[in-house]
Amino acid sequence: MPDSGYPWPIETTRLDNGLRVVVSEDRTAPAVAVNLWYDVGSRHEPEGQTGFAHLFEHLMFEGSLNVAKTEHMKLVQGSGGSLNATTNPDRTNYFETVPAEHLELALWLEADRMGGLVPALTQETLDNQRDVVKNERRQRYENVPYGDAWLRLLPLLYPPGHPYHHATIGSMADLNAADLATFQAFHQTYYAPNNAVLTVVGDASAAEVFALADKYFGAIPARADIPSAPDGRIVPATGRPAVETVTGDVPAPRVYVAHRTYPFGSPGYDVLTVLATVLGSGRGSRLYQRLADGERIAQPDLVGAYGVDLAHAPAPLIATATARPGVTGERLAAGLAEVVDELATVPVTATELERAKALLTTAWWRQMSTVDGRADTLGRYATQFGDPAKAGERLPAWLAVTAEQIAEAAAEVLGAADRVTLTYLPEETS
Repeated sequence: MPDSGYPWPIETTRLDNGLRVVVSEDRTAPAVAVNLWYDVGSRHEPEGQTGFAHLFEHLMFEGSLNVAKTEHMKLVQGSGGSLNATTNPDRTNYFETVPAEHLELALWLEADRMGGLVPALTQETLDNQRDVVKNERRQRYENVPYGDAWLRLLPLLYPPGHPYHHATIGSMADLNAADLATFQAFHQTYYAPNNAVLTVVGDASAAEVFALADKYFGAIPARADIPSAPDGRIVPATGRPAVETVTGDVPAPRVYVAHRTYPFGSPGYDVLTVLATVLGSGRGSRLYQRLADGERIAQPDLVGAYGVDLAHAPAPLIATATARPGVTGERLAAGLAEVVDELATVPVTATELERAKALLTTAWWRQMSTVDGRADTLGRYATQFGDPAKAGERLPAWLAVTAEQIAEAAAEVLGAADRVTLTYLPEETS
């Protein structure tokens, strides 16, 4: 398999109502992936409406104009397909992978809930899904050790009023306060064809997909005035570190060190992607070698680093470690910060760089090895960068990163003066 580019055809069109349609034909297997990216995530949410984008991820499965409650899932699964949806700060996406003969069904279902959710949305459905989201918040964030780390890191990284200041789960107070009409207006504002990208990858021709897209989506009217998300590209540096310590029901001290870096898709973030792999991916990483295997202050399976692929602001790089028994949070934080600081002063070796690029190459082609992985990737690049073919630039950009660029980026954005440190400590027991 080639080391770079996107070695499958890509064809695109735009319907009269603004819906962008991306097709990548692949006759290898009789299956198709349908992926619909809506340009709405938590960064778009107005004040007082946090959590709306994520709640709509749930509501979109609860029935639409011509599809009864829970029938969307039953129809896809009954046709031998799989489906799901996700929300992040930048977007909400809905996706199915089905046998090729059921492509038309999948497109009809997606069109029906794009254009026909509001007439079917009831107070009962809204109240039910609000309760589901509350339970999700309890299970994923509130009632598990370290579960609220992301909720705490975002306000430390981004100031009040910044579009990334709050997490997609949102505020329960905001969700409870909004009435049915407010939720209907949110859907009508953002779930419009001219705010979406439809991607189909697999056993279907572009001509077939374009015709079906026009048949089912073409009559849905465009939205004239879709509000732009607030501009989050500039985050004023405070010149002082942000520190928070949480004492709670956790089994061992854990530390998160986070920095704002560069937007996903930028040359700087390509460098940071390789840097994060050198720093914290696997047993050959600097964090593992130093803190888990060397100084033995971190648990081997609970040390790592990663970037969060946010496209419209300086995206976070997060390094984390969990202490071995007897190691204090203070000692762990100092060790973690030391390894991060050394990225600017201790050159990345040829072996480290080669290993990181091999890991990224494997991860890239694993994503590209499935029709659903390719559909999601093309949808992302069409939505966020205006051109699905730009996906083919990502791996070559990683492979071109040098050790010198890593050191320069580390010196520029990983300094201690603008660092966020979040520490969890166990409650003392008598």
